Amino acid sequence: MLQKIYSTLLITGCALFVGLSSFAQGKQAYEMTINGVKVIVQPTSNEILEIQTIIKGGVQNYPASQAGIESLAFNALTECGTEKDDKNSFKNKLDKASANVGGNTGMDYATFTMNCIASDFETVWPLYVDALTVPRFDQTDFERIKQDVINNLKAQSSEPDYALSKFAKETAFKGQDYSKSPDGTEESIAKLTVEQTKAYYKSILTRSRLLIVVVGNLDKELITKKVTALLSSIPQGAPLILKRQSYHPLAHSFKSEKKELATNYILGITGAPLPGTPDYNAYRLAMTIFSQRDNLEVRTNNGLSYAPYAYVDGGLSASTNVYVTTKEPDKYIAVMNALINKTKSKGFTEDEVKNGKTYFVTSFFYKQETNSAQAASLAANEVLHNNWKRSLTISDDMKKLKTSDLNKAFNKYFGNITWVYQGDDTKVNAELYKKGYNYSEKLPPSTFKPVNKQ
Repeated sequence: MLQKIYSTLLITGCALFVGLSSFAQGKQAYEMTINGVKVIVQPTSNEILEIQTIIKGGVQNYPASQAGIESLAFNALTECGTEKDDKNSFKNKLDKASANVGGNTGMDYATFTMNCIASDFETVWPLYVDALTVPRFDQTDFERIKQDVINNLKAQSSEPDYALSKFAKETAFKGQDYSKSPDGTEESIAKLTVEQTKAYYKSILTRSRLLIVVVGNLDKELITKKVTALLSSIPQGAPLILKRQSYHPLAHSFKSEKKELATNYILGITGAPLPGTPDYNAYRLAMTIFSQRDNLEVRTNNGLSYAPYAYVDGGLSASTNVYVTTKEPDKYIAVMNALINKTKSKGFTEDEVKNGKTYFVTSFFYKQETNSAQAASLAANEVLHNNWKRSLTISDDMKKLKTSDLNKAFNKYFGNITWVYQGDDTKVNAELYKKGYNYSEKLPPSTFKPVNKQ
């Protein structure tokens, strides 16, 4: 049955690949440099146009005391209007064209996006340029969106998964850039003024930090003309060198917070290879398979959690995350330690790797069906891997991997784990988490009892 599912996924994945490749109809993606800024273009045959302007740096751009300033600034670009249009005028013009213009921020870079149908490009582009280069930062509107952000942060703090992730990053990356939240905190946001935020935005809007991605049906000459005009008002700025570091804790550790929750929330952080390095693809695929093993052992065989999973956070500060919610944290860590031990000592099988490649590639192509998703993938691969073409070659890259590559990568990077725990602290034995895994352990007997079919 499982093999049948994988075969279906393979067929579907191939169909998706053909479909996505046909977007360009023979037109290959290309790059060009305009005024010192790399511009990546993916031609398509559809009428949707997606343009993303990337500002690199993310949490490296500001101190912890100003966490959230980049998010607040990008929110203000469209919510405060521009020098030519107030907020209402700006939004009315966008609505007439059925276009979307907006920004979002993350750990490693911020994105300011324009999405419209190609026939509305000449109408929407000037609005996009104005929002990016001459935002108004109106005092009244700024105070309104700042209060909205604070209200959202208060609401998020009561969400267990959000609180757990924040707690984990603050613990694992204490004193480092990745301990900061792009959303900020209630305290850091409350202190920010419109003058500070405007000055900050001006300081990061430099050609040295920019990357532009275009996915759509636009002539190269038109793109060159429009982007040249856009960049003419943006200063070059100082050279940007992004810090890249892989997380490697020196020992297993455990930190808990007592919380009144329906269940207990656990997140472990361990190592991972940096994006763009030779081990990255092998480790990423290894963790895809390990996550499936995790689900099988923790959920199916032992009934300890509804949705355990493991994944690679492939940012500039790369790490691996292992997550679970469970009412039996001590039983969980026994299963997890034994699973890690088994994977390190016996490795992955040839069948697992074969099926894992199918699953990974199919999942990747499913996520590339829209122009927006393709643009985001090109941008992420350029910023993180220094190689936007990886977005187009990932299928072939994965096919080249050997089972031995996955086993070596897993053993090399999946090391000591920084565990954090939120819930009933009387239910958990911290020493079991600090002890970690060892090769003498065996998987505990399954407690899962399948229902007999009549």
